[in-house]
Amino acid sequence: MNFKGTVIVEKEEEWFVATCFENRVASQGKTVDEAIENLKEALELYYEDDAA
Repeated sequence: MNFKGTVIVEKEEEWFVATCFENRVASQGKTVDEAIENLKEALELYYEDDAA
């Protein structure tokens, strides 16, 4: 699956929250990289039905 979107990463206390601007899917992690990786996984699940 290929998806291009705008990702906003914000620090909230001890977590980084990554949010996709286009569809409001969000995830978090202890580092920026971890938050982005977790967001990729969340987006795959979000679009899972569209890929079928």
